[in-house]
Amino acid sequence: MIRIDQLTKRYGHTLAVDRLSFTVPPGRVTGFLGANGAGKSTTLRAILGLDRPTSGRALVHDRPYASYRQPLRVVGAALDASAAHAGLRARTHLRALARSNGLPENRVDAVLDEVGLTAVAGRRINALSLGMKQRLAIGAALLGDPEALLFDEPLNGLDLEGIRWFRKLAERMAADGRAVLISSHLMSEMSKTADRVVIIGQGRLLAEEPVSELGPSLEEAYLRLTEGATHV
Repeated sequence: MIRIDQLTKRYGHTLAVDRLSFTVPPGRVTGFLGANGAGKSTTLRAILGLDRPTSGRALVHDRPYASYRQPLRVVGAALDASAAHAGLRARTHLRALARSNGLPENRVDAVLDEVGLTAVAGRRINALSLGMKQRLAIGAALLGDPEALLFDEPLNGLDLEGIRWFRKLAERMAADGRAVLISSHLMSEMSKTADRVVIIGQGRLLAEEPVSELGPSLEEAYLRLTEGATHV
């Protein structure tokens, strides 16, 4: 469903992503792992058309994301919990997104209920806790009932109950046949949530494997791969 094909992105003299290729298949939760600066956020932004690749492609159903007239129906993304306009009310924020993509009004209330924000839907976003803002960002990703979901560090700000909730949500979305890509640095959580992982280092692919094939400890496998890459 999502295909990264020889993706390269340079910012001036800085090489952020280097000929990166991998897929995010439907019906699976894919963990996207790498150190800070490894190229994870750049890759997610390329998938969403927010960054133009220097070369290579990032495709959804063999088409660029930007080519879809109602993109929220195709890919939902939560990249930054603080990106929403701070002065808007939570419900107003979701209503604006829904209208921009031709989504029915009842999706807003359904999503607020899904992410547990119905009781605070009338609050302005700047009055929400970080965990609530994270849930709102996740809700915006779910708004179009999309076929694929992208999350960048979605557990930031969530308490233990919230982390368990998100884990079940990701598993359920994949069980419904959606492609789910989660960028995270929390190895222990990814070992519980992801079916497969894509590990990158210095913008390059280090591994694309089912979690079960990386050994008893995902953290040890990650450290082995990333430390080996730094010595190449």
